Amino acid sequence: MGKFTEQSKQLLELVGGKANIAAVSHCVTRMRFVLNDPAKADVSGIEKIKGVKGTFTQAGQFQVIIGQEVQEFYNDFTAVSGLEGVSKEQVKKQAKQNQNILQQIMASIAEIFAPIIPALVVGGLILGFRNVIGEIDFGNGTIVSQSQFWAGVHSFLWLIGEAIFHMLPVGICWSITKKMGTTQILGIVLGCTLVSGQLLNAYGVAGAAADAIPKWDFGFTQVNMIGYQAQVIPAILAGFCLVFLEKFFNKICPKVISMIVVPFFSLVLAVMASHFILGPIGWKIGSWISAGVHAGLTSTVNWLFAGVFGLFYAPLVITGLHHMTNAIDTQLVADFGGTILWPMIALSNIAQGSAVLGMIFLQKKNVKTQEVSIPACISCYLGVTEPAMFGVNLKYGFPFFCGMIGSCIAAVISVGTGVMANSIGVGGIPGILSIQTRYMGIFALAMLVAIAVPFVLTIIVGKKKLTPEDIYGEVEDCDIVEDTVQSDAEPHTVVNGIDLTQVVSGEVVALENVQDEVFSKRLMGDGIGITPSSEIIYAPTDGVIAVTMDDSRHAIGIKAANGSDVLIHVGIDTVQMGGKGFEYLVEKGQTVKAGDKLMQFSKKEIKDAGKLDTVVCVVLGGN
Repeated sequence: MGKFTEQSKQLLELVGGKANIAAVSHCVTRMRFVLNDPAKADVSGIEKIKGVKGTFTQAGQFQVIIGQEVQEFYNDFTAVSGLEGVSKEQVKKQAKQNQNILQQIMASIAEIFAPIIPALVVGGLILGFRNVIGEIDFGNGTIVSQSQFWAGVHSFLWLIGEAIFHMLPVGICWSITKKMGTTQILGIVLGCTLVSGQLLNAYGVAGAAADAIPKWDFGFTQVNMIGYQAQVIPAILAGFCLVFLEKFFNKICPKVISMIVVPFFSLVLAVMASHFILGPIGWKIGSWISAGVHAGLTSTVNWLFAGVFGLFYAPLVITGLHHMTNAIDTQLVADFGGTILWPMIALSNIAQGSAVLGMIFLQKKNVKTQEVSIPACISCYLGVTEPAMFGVNLKYGFPFFCGMIGSCIAAVISVGTGVMANSIGVGGIPGILSIQTRYMGIFALAMLVAIAVPFVLTIIVGKKKLTPEDIYGEVEDCDIVEDTVQSDAEPHTVVNGIDLTQVVSGEVVALENVQDEVFSKRLMGDGIGITPSSEIIYAPTDGVIAVTMDDSRHAIGIKAANGSDVLIHVGIDTVQMGGKGFEYLVEKGQTVKAGDKLMQFSKKEIKDAGKLDTVVCVVLGGN
């Protein structure tokens, strides 16, 4: 019988039994459960189990704090329950089952776009810069019109911009096949067929006459040869269609001929479905939207329609059908000497950028998210929304809807006061330069609304919706909580006779000021935090190395000669680094003396990974 066999039996019963456990793993201080029904867990009962120091739920995981003996507790628990442990990543994957349908859809879109985000950020900044030098009239013309050098730069940068946005379906189809574990090169080929030069460019469809659209003529029927440049939803549908077909043919096809049959039929049928079914349906919906928008804007209640359009323009961008509005703008300019549609589009873009600005404010301590959010916000304000929407707003969900609300209000103000643009311009803050002079003041007011409303709403909702992981960065062994009021309490540098300042040189931080509820609330015991100025961890006392984390190497435990248990935890969420930047200088079971080197770490690697380098030193149960 193990040391924690009885406690493990109690815990198994109190979490709802084996049938209620979808996955279980552990970190350096706690057990991590994904429960099929979290409501079945008897939290108060669990916290009364001997050896359990507390519980909390985060990111779909029910976590039970054990302390330095968590490995032994975990081994006894898996033996008692008959469950096999899984990795932390598998636990996270299982945790998604506790999300609702909308959250799962948002999460899937975020996962699809995750590997594409760097390209979208680059493309957004490039197109935003092209808008500045090529679209804005500074009084004596655009920069491009005044300089051959900048005209060349403008033309050259489109090579990159076109590759990123016009060819976006290629990246989407590849990402889907990668995510779903099917053949990635087939996804790339499928994406290429959606944007082939043989097809009429998606941007040219709205202005093309029906007889000018090229067709595949099969004798008994004809199919329009139309591309999907920059379109997201058709590419996603095509990608999942390919995944379904490949998995289907893999199941029914004999292995001996699968290399020929599976890729051939999967790809050909997916391409046919994309162009023969999804394409015609998508463009028919687009034509209906185009006709509806024109009718709404030329009606006597166009201000009311403006609210609807302002609310739903951002979702329209996701489908790729927003290209149809270019033809409407052109027609409005011809009929009325200006367009009331384009100002709403600019306001929608500004609103989505302002929602990102709200996220930047909320996540100002999350270095990793800032790397995407800041350039995404800039490109959005310069008229390119894809990095903002797919990199930030859709990932979290609520910022997207906050942007929609701000866009709706701003659109009603714009159309209700008759704001008109001379023509299509930069769809962001510089767009005010395209507004007819007499309407610039009221458009500026609408812009302020499009900035303020999403920004404020995102902050209000975000404070309720965002987890500590979202605010500070994904956490594993240290769970950062909401901003804490800094305490003036004197740090407890000596605990149970052990001077914890000897662990690493640096600035000592009172434990209650460490942004980690498990440590700051002293659930593990007393101690300090240290902002390190060096990169070597030393033993603060004589003892034996009792705990090591062989995969991540970010924490170490000592059984002190006086019987105390000392835990040294280097950095916040550094377990995610997979051991990069960390090296043990001792082995588990090794006897050490005070002042011996235990491990070394790289502050630069921790910073580059977007983590905090705070070293937490506690004596378990000490005071």
